[in-house]
Amino acid sequence: MRTLPLLDELEAALASGSIPRRLDILSRVTDLFINSAEHYSEDQVRVFDDVMARLVNAIEVKARAKLAQRLAPIKNAPSNVIHMLAFDDDIDVAGSVLAQSERLDERDLVLNASTKSQQHLFAISQRRSLSEPVTDILVERGDRDVVHSVVKNTGARFSDAGFCMLVKRSSDDDVLAAEIGLRSDIPRAHFLVLLEKASSSVRARLAAENPQARTAIEGAVAEVVHGIRDRARNTSRDFAAAQALVEQQSRLRRIGEADIYEYARDRKFEETAIALSIMSDTPIDVVERALLDPGAEIILILAKVAELSATTTKAILLLRAADRGMSAKDLDQALSSFNRLRPDTARRVLSFFRARAKKPFAPAPPPPVALSG
Repeated sequence: MRTLPLLDELEAALASGSIPRRLDILSRVTDLFINSAEHYSEDQVRVFDDVMARLVNAIEVKARAKLAQRLAPIKNAPSNVIHMLAFDDDIDVAGSVLAQSERLDERDLVLNASTKSQQHLFAISQRRSLSEPVTDILVERGDRDVVHSVVKNTGARFSDAGFCMLVKRSSDDDVLAAEIGLRSDIPRAHFLVLLEKASSSVRARLAAENPQARTAIEGAVAEVVHGIRDRARNTSRDFAAAQALVEQQSRLRRIGEADIYEYARDRKFEETAIALSIMSDTPIDVVERALLDPGAEIILILAKVAELSATTTKAILLLRAADRGMSAKDLDQALSSFNRLRPDTARRVLSFFRARAKKPFAPAPPPPVALSG
């Protein structure tokens, strides 16, 4: 590789301060690299890296942007130069590298998304694949355009916390709610919360298009929600796997409090719901609603009927609180109500919900529940 003459010219160009001469050298070095990039060793790439890096900060924005566009698709592009371009404040420079370059690792992307502009975040959201730590930052910091872009990116992976944030952000954005609900990887628990918050138009679209809820649903909005929930449960792989696990354990020995505690502690939504349904002799739809409802009252009633301890009830409340933001004060108040609640009172209230679950779904809310006993 003939680099020494170029290095000599580089020194002369930097010393002279001539912008045209610097651009000419950068263009020649870039051409030399791109024409045979796949054949260079890492040591050879580092030589190009050194040369280009000394020129990048000495050229104008338009030239940096052109360099970024040329290097972005190349797998073994000079890493230091790529990093400099990615963190350039001008999005015309950083955009193509952030969206394409494989030289940027997860740490680079997290740092960039944590510190740079919304335009930088939008460019990152368009990458072929995105890890959970990166999407967590995009969902937390990103504006509407960024969030919509990353949700529509089929190569993006979201953490449980990320999906929780997305569902919350979709509460006043029907388009976003539909985009989230149409993702095949949305956990069922978050999908159900999304349905509870979604408008009728979003529910109707999800009922027609979502693989978890594809069914012919007619009638009022409340009936649509009920049909989606049933269909989501019946077609959910997560629910089927959880049901098979709980039924297998039930055949070996009767499902008990220790099982529910373990499920709730490990944040296993489906398993917790199924086991609590069994122990309280209550339809699964009622139990799921209780786990997803912002209030804790019905959970307390189910736990009391199932003869669960305060420790296990707390684990169930914490499972729900992970997505609903239940404060320590709220938790203490709920456990205090649980300790005061009499079993016969809990059974009387629960009988209402059991009977209601056997009837056609109606939108009217249940009467207020007094937990003082």
